[in-house]
Amino acid sequence: MASSFSHSIRLLSLALFLLLLFTPSLGQVHGYDPFTSKAVMTHHGGPLLTGSLNVALIWYGNCGRVQKSTIRNFVKSLNNEGDRTNLQPQVSSWWQVVESYQSAVPGSPLAGRPSPKIIVKVVKQVTDLTYKYGKILTTLDYIPKLVQDATNGDPNLFPIIVTARDVTVQGLCTGKCADHGVVDSNKPYIVVGNPETECPGACGWPFHQADNGPKGMVLQPPNLNMAADSMVIALATALADTVTNPLSTGFYNGIQLNPIGPGLACRGIFGSGSFPGNPGKVHIDPTTGGAFNAHGNKGRKFLLPAIWNPKTSSCWTPM
Repeated sequence: MASSFSHSIRLLSLALFLLLLFTPSLGQVHGYDPFTSKAVMTHHGGPLLTGSLNVALIWYGNCGRVQKSTIRNFVKSLNNEGDRTNLQPQVSSWWQVVESYQSAVPGSPLAGRPSPKIIVKVVKQVTDLTYKYGKILTTLDYIPKLVQDATNGDPNLFPIIVTARDVTVQGLCTGKCADHGVVDSNKPYIVVGNPETECPGACGWPFHQADNGPKGMVLQPPNLNMAADSMVIALATALADTVTNPLSTGFYNGIQLNPIGPGLACRGIFGSGSFPGNPGKVHIDPTTGGAFNAHGNKGRKFLLPAIWNPKTSSCWTPM
């Protein structure tokens, strides 16, 4: 009897693990369509991320050189007017919309005034080529351990985990391609999936044909690397949602267990005139053919997702 009971417990534990692994995380977006649904970004009384964000970039696995360079330059572009300020629009303009949520907090002394800068800077980079926690990262077990290892518990570091092409992250692909959460109750983090092999049809669009839904146009990525440019889109979305709702008590639409932040509220929109299967109005680089809507650091160009603008209560895009 004892042996049979132990065997049943082992089977139940395995079943629960598989359910956790292959069930989308609570943050997934269900039943929300940015083209037909009307978001209402409500502040729920909690803090936003402000001041300085000292980023610890965690490269988990063998991440490509172009992916590293593209993501680092995107982060640098957030507070950088670019090499030539006459080139418009700028990545920094997109970031200013994220910053503007500070003035949108009800009762804020900043109401009606320009929001302070939120300075984002990469201060640490960690590379794990050993896949210490395997090639399947779960949000309850391995991601907290990875964050702890990389930051040594430093509360002033903001960890962003970027995964290699052979790593699977629990909860991604369905509805979102990067996730954000907290460890140790109050330390926010972001994890970005890699669409080279993990759901490219869901997370590689508009640089890869979508798996389902309207079959729309496929654009050339601005940095000529589908994964790198798609990961910038995913990171930008998660960054906007994390800054405005780091502890699930900030700005979001919907319910706390299934929040829709300023980034997710506008997914699939990159320019004016966008509709399902069409990203909208964007620039095309005459030399490379790459599609972009913002200029950034060192002459880089990026295609950034639309973001919900609290001043206009609508999706805002650089173009």
